Amino acid sequence: MRADSQSASAISLSHVSKSFTGLKVLKDVDFDVRAGEVHALLGENGAGKSTLIKIMAGLYQPDEGEIAAEGRVVKFATARDAHAAGIATVHQELLLFPELTVAENIFLGQAPKMACGVLDWTAMRRQSRELLDVLDSPELDIDAKIGNLSVANRQRVEIARALSQKARVVIMDEPTAALAESDVQRLLDIVLRLKARGVGIVYVSHRLPEIFGLADRVTVLRDGVRVGTHHIREVDESSLVSMMVGRVIDRLYPGKVGASGQTVLELRDLSYRSTVRNISLDLKAREILGIAGLVGSGRTELALTLFGITPATSGKILLDGKEVRIDSPETARELGIAYIPEDRGLQGLIRSQTIAENVALPNLDRLLRGIFIDIGRVLMLARETIAKFSIRARGPNQIIRELSGGNQQKVVLGKWLSTEPRILIMDEPTRGIDVGAKAEIHQLMRKLAADGMAILMISSELPEVLGMSDRVLVMNGGRIVAGFGEGEASAEAVGAAMTRARSSMDAA
Repeated sequence: MRADSQSASAISLSHVSKSFTGLKVLKDVDFDVRAGEVHALLGENGAGKSTLIKIMAGLYQPDEGEIAAEGRVVKFATARDAHAAGIATVHQELLLFPELTVAENIFLGQAPKMACGVLDWTAMRRQSRELLDVLDSPELDIDAKIGNLSVANRQRVEIARALSQKARVVIMDEPTAALAESDVQRLLDIVLRLKARGVGIVYVSHRLPEIFGLADRVTVLRDGVRVGTHHIREVDESSLVSMMVGRVIDRLYPGKVGASGQTVLELRDLSYRSTVRNISLDLKAREILGIAGLVGSGRTELALTLFGITPATSGKILLDGKEVRIDSPETARELGIAYIPEDRGLQGLIRSQTIAENVALPNLDRLLRGIFIDIGRVLMLARETIAKFSIRARGPNQIIRELSGGNQQKVVLGKWLSTEPRILIMDEPTRGIDVGAKAEIHQLMRKLAADGMAILMISSELPEVLGMSDRVLVMNGGRIVAGFGEGEASAEAVGAAMTRARSSMDAA
């Protein structure tokens, strides 16, 4: 594909390949995005999506192939070169300065100046306001510090920054991964606004309903190779999943096998200050109990209290009918409780360390030989974890941050399951991972439950709550406001309970 055939594309990549330390992560890939279209880029974690968008953004340079911007062959030596060509990126981890204001972040490094060379603060504030109005965000205060804003509002500032650079192409990397459901639709509306203004959008997401609601075309990568590019009308969810994983996934949500067992955990009027309020529930062996609720409803706070990070201020916790006090994670672990946290990068793993070092952390007392850690046993435990959970890694000494999101999540699971818990608390178990890894983790959860484990699952994805839970509880304001037994939960019923709870609290 030559440059003269690419004039309809805002940016196009032809026969692009890229290797790291001898491993080829992109192999002869073609990709382009046109003005005024949303082109979705899909693939499992590790498929090459991040490398491809970093090449478009000027962060990496291809080993082979060429890039063309509006039909003209270009070379991006730096991100500044990509910006100059009209390419802007809204990263999954927003790159903003928390101590600077909204206006200062939007125009950082490109602030308007007066004739004398002094910053024109009036013009900067006025232009910031105009850009935010384009994004239908009149409520955003241009003088507010970024650190005081929600994730959704920070994201709008990042998009406004892209517009301030007169971007012709905006790359969005998992833009809804960290958003509350109420903010997702707002973002999708902004994407459509940008499209209507003639901006080309590269949209990376694991959420297939978003893809079918936004995209004009979709490209799928697998193992660094472009599997295909199709108009969105030519594909359905099943065909996209098959393209991504290279196989047919029969069931994303495997069904329950066998009946629940005896009650393992009981909470009676459990509270932690004002964030967890009079929670009473039972959790049985061989079941998955789902906790649904809006962000801020108290779901994660309940998990933190159960695991002893924020010990209960009142109420009772009973294990096998006997009252216990959980005042630290060490106590929780000794009682057979494990916790898979919501943010695997910050709370679940030390990303700068190896797989072996991370897996060893909750098991140090078992890995000692005298007063020294037995490195041989550490490596053996890591190899067993890699094999048991099918972690795609070079070996136990691979650094965690080099793994895909799905494989990082498997390391977190393996790390805590190696402590042989009876009760597993999982907060957002599949957030930000691809559909193939989701299916694997769901299968693992069902197997753990079938083998006798009691699982408390917190999820903001309603399909996951409905598909994986044997029973469902809805939380709001730190309280349980609704419960559904086996076979009773539906999207309408659970959604209505969540909305009704929020509305009644707002009215109060």
